[in-house]
Amino acid sequence: MSEKVLTSAESLKDQARVALGQRNLVLVGLMGVGKSSIGWPLAQQLGIPFVDTDVEIERVSRMTITELFAAYGELEFRALETRVLRRLLEGGPRVISTGGGAFINESTRQHVKRDSLSVWLKADLDVLWDRVNKHDERPLLKTENPKQTLENLMNARYPIYEEADVTVLSRNVGKDIMVKEILAAIVEGKAAEGKMS
Repeated sequence: MSEKVLTSAESLKDQARVALGQRNLVLVGLMGVGKSSIGWPLAQQLGIPFVDTDVEIERVSRMTITELFAAYGELEFRALETRVLRRLLEGGPRVISTGGGAFINESTRQHVKRDSLSVWLKADLDVLWDRVNKHDERPLLKTENPKQTLENLMNARYPIYEEADVTVLSRNVGKDIMVKEILAAIVEGKAAEGKMS
């Protein structure tokens, strides 16, 4: 019956919404890739709520991400991030924008894989550097050579991000184009899932 609904859907956003079902849509990828800026209009198209884990972490801790890193270090921040994301995954469906390191945690990644559809927003180094270089609030980039640090993060994390269900290339195009490409990827991913089962 769900195939009938999918083929009779009138638009890409309707097809994507049907393909998503009751799962959360979790956006993963490095800082600056556009998870937060794309997440909100994507959620609007899907007709479901949007939540940014960094905003939620700051709300529950009453501290900024930078303050959390400075006061407690990355390890404690990651533990808090994991708790917040697990709680968010219990509700749904919704679009969830994650911090760059969230999907790297194996336990968190398994929760995402079990309860959600994950989308890796992938970008090349120049695109990311152009975006993050304009802001000074990235704790992981407070190093002597931040561009090299960013490249090192790419090299370490991209093989793990590849485990996401769907990959969409993030580049310097309008948000509406990115949203449309993610919706199409959700529909194509569901179609591919159906062929495998």
